[in-house]
Amino acid sequence: MEGEWAPVQGFLLYLTVSLLLQGRGNTFIINCSRFDQYGVDPAVFQAVFDRKAFRPFINYSIPTHVNISFTLSAILEVDAQLQLLTSFLWISLMWDNPFIRWNPEECVNINKLTVSAENLWLPDIFIMESMDVDRAPPELAAYVSSEGRIKYNRPLKVTSICNLDIFYFPFDQQNCTFTFTSFLYTVDSMLLGMDKEVWEITDTSRNIIQTQGEWELVGINKATQKMLVGSSVYDQIMFYVAIRRRPRLYVINLLVPSGFLVAIDALSFYLPAESETRAPFKITLLLGYNVFLLMMNDLLPASGTPLISVYFALCLSLMVLSLLETIFITYLLHLATTQPPPMPQWLHSLLLHCTSPRKCCPTAPQKGNKGLGLTPTQLPGLKEPVELVGKVPGPREAELNGCPGSTRGQQEDEAQKQHLVSLWLQFSHMMDTLLFRLYLLFMATSIITVIILWNT
Repeated sequence: MEGEWAPVQGFLLYLTVSLLLQGRGNTFIINCSRFDQYGVDPAVFQAVFDRKAFRPFINYSIPTHVNISFTLSAILEVDAQLQLLTSFLWISLMWDNPFIRWNPEECVNINKLTVSAENLWLPDIFIMESMDVDRAPPELAAYVSSEGRIKYNRPLKVTSICNLDIFYFPFDQQNCTFTFTSFLYTVDSMLLGMDKEVWEITDTSRNIIQTQGEWELVGINKATQKMLVGSSVYDQIMFYVAIRRRPRLYVINLLVPSGFLVAIDALSFYLPAESETRAPFKITLLLGYNVFLLMMNDLLPASGTPLISVYFALCLSLMVLSLLETIFITYLLHLATTQPPPMPQWLHSLLLHCTSPRKCCPTAPQKGNKGLGLTPTQLPGLKEPVELVGKVPGPREAELNGCPGSTRGQQEDEAQKQHLVSLWLQFSHMMDTLLFRLYLLFMATSIITVIILWNT
């Protein structure tokens, strides 16, 4: 019995090994005898299609290497209020399937085939920052080479979280990230790599990117890291995408009109202080600037406080200060020509110092003028002080009226009043010049500071 059992046992062992070898050969080498003029017979790939639910591997301890690349083809929207970036990507994944092999020489020199992606195992690569469902079109195909290399391309509209900083609007630059990782496979089962170099991805994206005229691509960088979730470690590739806003639209529609209005407001100081048109002109400019801000409010970001809002608030404050300065000077002129109060000694000394001929001041007295500069009769737009304080009777008129003793006293009082009016008028013009220079200094300092902040 034992002698008869030995040949049977040997035959069973041979049959088992033969079947295993045959199955292993059919698994890795596809029979292309049916690749003829009628096309590829899908039956030859049926064994591969039946394994699509499992990760293709020969040795379970060897992870599948998936190479990733993408092309940023469009920046659709940047929502500063919701902190979202909507873009359009062409994602490319590449990996090896060891169960797909054929000899091109035996298969009418076919080196590459397109296979429906739903019949293949696909890595579960996703973008961590994505806040929307995958809206890739269905029934996509993948390229399969004779060596078993699979390349899968798919378009994807991505709405991702991006930490947007709008402080430097409209000269802002945003840095957003696309983190590619696997949802299921750890580093023991899947490792991520690069299909292209970063500079190739950047150049390709710059060549084909399509925007709505507002954003441009600055550059793309990458970083590889591991993500630890509990005791599981996942492989990741992070792409840092830097985009910059094109400020031309906002410069033309916001900054240029605002600069013109502020410049006109500064030039309005050259209107005569005694003129009654300076204050209404400044009020009209102020109202016009408010209307401009209301009309341009839709172009400004809806959230945060960008630097341009500070700039507009600064311009509005300058125009308000300009109006207040005009009101103050108008009050001084009115006070000087109606009921001028006695001038304090310190103010009189300061006025003498500022109006001395050695000082380069617009209010300095001209040659041939006695006292402290121009008299009220020489100031345009003002009535003569004689008319304001009363007509001074002449000596003959005083004698006819029977008061010869009071003639000299009245003349001295009238001369003192005229001198006091002249002092206050000159002080008003000096204050107008001083405040105008302070206004120009503050305006220039503020605008230069804002420009420096924008350039940093």
